[in-house]
Amino acid sequence: MPPWNDWYHVNGNTHGTWLRGDPRGWRARHHREHVQGDYKDPPPEGTYDRLHARSKQLMTRPPVRLTPQAAHIACNEIVASLLRHDIQALAVAVDDHHYHILARFPDHNPRKWVGIAKKNSARALSDASLVPAGGVWAVRCRCLPVRDRAHQLNVFRYIEKHARRGASIWTFRSQC
Repeated sequence: MPPWNDWYHVNGNTHGTWLRGDPRGWRARHHREHVQGDYKDPPPEGTYDRLHARSKQLMTRPPVRLTPQAAHIACNEIVASLLRHDIQALAVAVDDHHYHILARFPDHNPRKWVGIAKKNSARALSDASLVPAGGVWAVRCRCLPVRDRAHQLNVFRYIEKHARRGASIWTFRSQC
């Protein structure tokens, strides 16, 4: 389904915070494997324990958790990068382990622009010595097309609600 007026809801995680076999639920890339449950309705306890343990074992460095200061810098850098590339953003939230973005991507290639924004934010965090070497963000991101104006408003409110959980928030009305 094409996005309404080129709007997308994009979200992703920091490195190592959502792995294959996660008890909260998970998805195989391109749904190549059938996975029972998701984050709203997790799989039965213990179903994927071996896979999750193996995923942890394969990690070459610990998961990345952002401090409030690091989340603030990452939020500002993501917004600055999107705006610098003429991507109209309405809301961005970054917390200790994930981010959400509501933005208009006229070329329908949000992964490209969000990838550049992630790179710029990772560089800023690294330059400020707020994260260990090796990268901040997990590979790729989830890009959901916005269906209509009501969906856009729901996504906007959802992103704003992350402030209650301590996320750094930017909207077109206010700064991080």
